[in-house]
Amino acid sequence: MSYTVGQVSAFAGVTVRTLHHYDRTGLLSPGDRSRTGYRRYDDADLARLQQILFYRELGFALDEIAEILADPQANALDHLRTRQRRLAEEIARLQRLAEVAERAVEVQQTGVSLTPEERFEVFGEIAFDLSYATEAHLKWSHSDGHREAMARAAAHTKEDWRRLMGEAADWRAELLAAFDDGEPVDGERAMDVAEAHRLHVTRWFTPCPPDMHRRIADDFAADPRAFALVVPPSQQRPGLAGYLHEAVHANASRRAGGRPRPLPQPLPLPLPLPLPNDTPHMRKTHEDPDSHGRLAR
Repeated sequence: MSYTVGQVSAFAGVTVRTLHHYDRTGLLSPGDRSRTGYRRYDDADLARLQQILFYRELGFALDEIAEILADPQANALDHLRTRQRRLAEEIARLQRLAEVAERAVEVQQTGVSLTPEERFEVFGEIAFDLSYATEAHLKWSHSDGHREAMARAAAHTKEDWRRLMGEAADWRAELLAAFDDGEPVDGERAMDVAEAHRLHVTRWFTPCPPDMHRRIADDFAADPRAFALVVPPSQQRPGLAGYLHEAVHANASRRAGGRPRPLPQPLPLPLPLPLPNDTPHMRKTHEDPDSHGRLAR
């Protein structure tokens, strides 16, 4: 028994256009034609179509399906194992994204509601990059420190945010002054600026021991999106992120009594601020270190 392309389209749930495409590419060419030249599909064609639709449902590309069907015994198992691993990874990624979305909802529901004018008044030029916030949450969501930071941030009142951002602005002015004056990264003034930032994180978000502060500074130096959370792009200088990074490391060594840096431990990197209502993307800056460990100015 044979079937027309319209019949196959109806009971297989694919369009006639798709069947025509499969025929043109050689993926599924019907075994027969009517006297007038119309396609006729037999049982073997339908069985092949069923296999094609199975692999398409799993997300295989058409060229991969053609390769599998060309020699099923040799190719199917390896392809299926690879696809199974990728699907498991995708499921895990989507689960983490669902957690991010859930947390964002919690922040929106329990956080401070600000109008656009109030948000600019409180946060000024400090903006949020949703891609960075999402990546950071996916990376650190398992840690107690990150969860505490997000919970405390969500609990801050509007007045808390005004005080917090006022402190941050004063600290930023001290950082810029030390940098512009050429203070060495391991000098008292630069290390005191670094220590003030560590205490700020502890006071407003989560306890920040020196080793955790080192990793926060590592992120500032490595990712412009992270550094823009503490110094907006309009106030940045070439080399400033690296300067802060080195000052934080010097301060951590000072607090450790000059002992060398300990081996990394799985401590969390807290988000400096929670997910906001608006998340405009920020410009990226690029910095190149010189041979002295301080970034070129």
